[in-house]
Amino acid sequence: MTWRAVAESLALGALRRLDPETAHGLALGALRAGLAPAPGPVTTKRLATTLFGLALPNPVGVAAGFDKNAEAVDATLAAGFGFVEVGAVTPRPQPGNPRPRLFRLEADRAAINRFGFNNDGLAAMAARLRARRRPGVVGVNLGANKDSADRPGDYVALIEGLAGLADFFTVNVSSPNTERLRDLQGRAALDALLAQAVAAAGETPVAVKIAPDIDDAALADIAEVAVARGVAGIVATNTTLSREGLRSPAAREAGGLSGRPLFHRSTEMVRRLRRLTAGRLQLVGVGGVDSAETAYAKIRAGADAVQLYTALVYGGVSLGARIAEGLDTLLARDGFAAVADAVGVDA
Repeated sequence: MTWRAVAESLALGALRRLDPETAHGLALGALRAGLAPAPGPVTTKRLATTLFGLALPNPVGVAAGFDKNAEAVDATLAAGFGFVEVGAVTPRPQPGNPRPRLFRLEADRAAINRFGFNNDGLAAMAARLRARRRPGVVGVNLGANKDSADRPGDYVALIEGLAGLADFFTVNVSSPNTERLRDLQGRAALDALLAQAVAAAGETPVAVKIAPDIDDAALADIAEVAVARGVAGIVATNTTLSREGLRSPAAREAGGLSGRPLFHRSTEMVRRLRRLTAGRLQLVGVGGVDSAETAYAKIRAGADAVQLYTALVYGGVSLGARIAEGLDTLLARDGFAAVADAVGVDA
């Protein structure tokens, strides 16, 4: 093991003794300070791919929520990820829900959060993205302020305010921690919202992030609306309200569940979306990705790329590079010349 790997292992053990949100803030600080492994982009001819028309060195990304305020974008890209999604950001800063609001479920390799879109707001996000120095694909996850009287208008304001600073936008209508936000997943509301978002974004790709807790009819509606409105892709999925099969004492906490227990639910949704859209838009698989094998399973189910967040709590930021390297081995083993060739083979 390198000294960085040893240091990361020791740091993870120490951080897990702290309050989860405090530990997360310290981890971001360590990233900014250059204390995390930084091998640079992990790539091979097999791993290189495209997402929403953007060239990626590999299909393993960081999900929104890890770096809400774009404080460590360059350092996260340097850790080996193929792309990063920051946010969610809202037009005005907001504190979110009272602490504690993040809970580790160590026995389940999971987490529950009820953050409520806590973030520094549009102006701070724009300033930090403008100060970036490292090349790499960065998307921004967009949310609405809790007290907004015009939630669709919030998304448009964010797109206009971040024009030229984001490689893609993700319209987040699926967080369970902002009251009635998930109502925007309904067919009529989503159609109106996406029409405005795509028009405001112009040439910048727009994706929509959906919840895992929707039925087949609602999923079909979302897929149809997304295709009709020219959306570039669907991010599947956000956190779940389900608590099925959990063993950890913190399972009783309110909020969205992420991590390993979400894997099968979110992967099956990717598979259904691949069938529904028949390749007319791209999919990002999120939920329970914590190894090369789980990333590969999502890709084979229909994901063009994957994202992780909760697994970093348990595996450290170097996990992204390890997953990418392992994914390359799995692709070679199965005779795929490119990761794109494996997308949807099990759908």
